[in-house]
Formats: sequence, C-alpha cells, structure tokens
Amino acid sequence: MEEIQLVILFLFILFLLLGTGVWVGLALMGVAYVGMELFTARPAGDAMLTTIWTASSSWTLTALPLFIWMGEILFRTRLSEDMFKGLSPWMARLPGGLVHTNIVGCTVFAAVSGSSAATLTTVGKMAIPELRKRQYPEHMIIGTLAGAATLGLMIPPSLTLIVYGVTINESITKLFMAGILPGLVLALMFMTYVAVYSRFGKDFTPLEEPPVSFWQKVKISRFLIPVLLLITVVIGSMYTGLATATEAAAFGVIGSLLLALVQGSLNWRTFSESLMGATCTSAMIALILAGAAFLSLAMGFTGLPRALADSIATWDLSRFELLMVLLVFYIVLGCFLDGISSVVLTMAVVEPMIRQAGIDLIWFGIFIVVVVEMAQITPPIGFNLFVMQGITEHEMNFIAKAAIPMFLIMVVMVFVLIWIPELATFLPENMRQSPG
Repeated sequence: MEEIQLVILFLFILFLLLGTGVWVGLALMGVAYVGMELFTARPAGDAMLTTIWTASSSWTLTALPLFIWMGEILFRTRLSEDMFKGLSPWMARLPGGLVHTNIVGCTVFAAVSGSSAATLTTVGKMAIPELRKRQYPEHMIIGTLAGAATLGLMIPPSLTLIVYGVTINESITKLFMAGILPGLVLALMFMTYVAVYSRFGKDFTPLEEPPVSFWQKVKISRFLIPVLLLITVVIGSMYTGLATATEAAAFGVIGSLLLALVQGSLNWRTFSESLMGATCTSAMIALILAGAAFLSLAMGFTGLPRALADSIATWDLSRFELLMVLLVFYIVLGCFLDGISSVVLTMAVVEPMIRQAGIDLIWFGIFIVVVVEMAQITPPIGFNLFVMQGITEHEMNFIAKAAIPMFLIMVVMVFVLIWIPELATFLPENMRQSPG
C-alpha cells in the first residue's frame, strides 16, 4: 500500500509541474529531486549532476541527432513530390486507388526520417491537394495519412526505438531490425482497410485515372530511385553488419545531403534551417532523456520499481494479462503525454516487470512502439492530430474521428504481435553483428 501512495505522490508532483507549463525534461528532474530529498539519504544534487552527465555522454545517443538531421534535410527537398510521381501510377489500379499513396509514401519516408511529424508533413503537403483534386473522400485522405504517418515511429530509423534502446541499454541496431516486419505488416493492414472501404463505402467515388502502360510506369519509377538507394544504404549497412546504427546515421546524412544537392534544393538557407531544426529537436529529446535517467536513479533508490513489480507479481497475472494491463495503461498515458515522454517516464517501473515475466526486451520495444503510435492519434494530446490540423485546418473532432479506424487497426496489430512474436524477433536473431 505504501508504494501506491508513493506513486500517487510522484504523479501529483509530475502533473502539477506539467500543468504549470514546465518542460517535460525539467518536470521529470523535479519529481526525481523531490523523491531523492524526501525518501533517500543520497545527496540529490550530486546524484543529479552525475546522472545527467552519464545520460548525455552516451555514444549510442549519437545516432539520434544524425537521424533527425537526415530527416530535416529530406523534409526540405522535393522528395514528397518525386515520391508521389513515382508511386501514383502503380497505386492507381489497386482497390482504393491513390489513397494507397498516403500509406506507401509514409512507409517509404518513414524509412529515411524516423519522425512521425516529419513523415506526416512531407507526404501530406503533396498528397492532400492531389487526392482532393481527384475527389477522394476527405475523411479517408485525413484518416489514412494521420494513421500511416505513425509508421515513422516503427520503421527504422525510429527516434522512439533509439530512446527506448538507450533507456534500457539494448542494441539500437537490433531494435531497428525488429521494427521492419511489423511496420510492413501494419502498412499492409492499413492498405487492406482502404481496399475494403473502397469496395463498400458509398462515398468512395473518385475520378478515374487515365490508363498508363507498364513501360511508362517503369519510366516514371525513376523518381523513386534516390530515396530507395538511401534506404538501402542506411538499413542494409546495419543488417549486413557493415555499420552500427550511429555509422549508418552518418551515411544517411551524407546521402541526404547529396540527394538534396542533386535535386538542386541544397543551399545555405536549407542547410542552416535543417541543422537548427535537428539541433532543437535533439536538445529537447536529450533533456527528456536526462530527466528520465535521473528519475530512474531516484526511483531505484526509493525501491519503488522493484516494490511495484513484486506487488504485481503477487497478482499472479499471466504474460498475456500483464500485456493487456500495460496496453490499457499506455493508451491512457498517451492521451496526456507524447510517445517519447511516455517511454522514458515509465521504463524505470515497467522494465523490472517485463524482465520478471520473461518477456523479450526487443519484442517489448516493438509492442511499446505500436501502443505509442496509437497515442499519436488519440485526443487531447495526439501530436499527429495537431500537425494534421495545421496542414488541413479541419476541426480536431473531424480529424480524430477520421483516424479511429487506423487506431483500431493498431489495436489489432498488438494482438498480431502477441500471436506471432517472430514478426519482431526474426530479423534481430538472424542479422550479422557489426564489428564496430
């Protein structure tokens, strides 16, 4: 009972700080400082300095700003326009037509971005006007784009997986490999929904696309070559063991700069804007990670994570029941916090539970990401909903309703992962290890 009271106290302090506008990273540090001062004999200031320095000087963390910078560079190129040109002839004849460009475009860009918001903005700025022009249902355009953009959190390079890996000290490269198959399966599930809706939805009456020959399609596909080459270099170098995640990120930055140069979109303005954008995002995430590291240390000294894990162990939950409890917990938490904050805030308590239950940490990382993806499209804090509102100027209620089918598909994906865990574990178990 005592640990429940501690949890309530810490949550009260956290939401009090967040409610007054304090940054998430600083709020985490505040909770940790109070916990250290009130419930341990360890000097809080000394522990805070040591922990923040250790968390900030992690070599693994170097991949984070590099992948963010790569996404920022590509965001400022003509990539979205070229992707739409290259994909649309192949998608037009599928059941559901060009709505599939939303999903496939997001899947492709997710493989070079790592950010859900960047994926949504880049694909959306090109796809939305084109799909509207062809009279596709507005709720399908909005819903599929908001949902498919969350693939940026799963398909490598994923910022959320980097943060998860750093938090629990797990291989970033293995986590990246684990995200590939579930990401592709989820994209396929989204496309299946579009195909089914196009068959039975009475409002699905888009304009017919003019016929295009096979060789014309092949010729137009040249627009996809640069981004596919970049994906191959980044993901292929990690899977074959030629590069670590950090080295692959460096290759990605160089490749994206070359791509921007060839397209003619690289100048001093775009270069400096991409660098500043990457710096701001990286600094924000680094502050959250530093706060989370200090909170994890404070929780460890109070003994709260182990006490909670032991308490839950006395409930005698099966592995499936524990995962269902965590599923509901993270969906509720995602209504109030962004994905990265949810992961770093809870890992100090959740990690001992999943280790004790014998759940594979790589697999659990993918489970977490799917649930965090749901949080991106759940009000009131669903980040993709705000980005979509900025792009389309629709009411929040309309966007949230349009995204409901995608949310439900993600719930199904959780059960698919539980039923077929090999989706997440096959590639990491069969990849070559990098010598570096």
